[in-house]
Amino acid sequence: MSNTQENKKPGFVLEKDNFILMGMGFAVIVFGLMLMAGGKSTDPNVFNESMFSSVRITIAPFVVLAGLVFEIYAIMKKPKTE
Repeated sequence: MSNTQENKKPGFVLEKDNFILMGMGFAVIVFGLMLMAGGKSTDPNVFNESMFSSVRITIAPFVVLAGLVFEIYAIMKKPKTE
């Protein structure tokens, strides 16, 4: 065995930076889900048009999708080598 293989310790594959980025991605996903919420009518006999707002239909799904893509990046990000 070479000297470099003997000094390596087994540990986590992900580092602190990865977990911080994963937390940020999770916050973006939660924000997108909060944008989708709402549109409830107080009276069940009255139709509420705010259910079909552009924020709920188009923007919020893209925010959630961006958060999911950011999560993939956070997991795949290689640690810095010293």
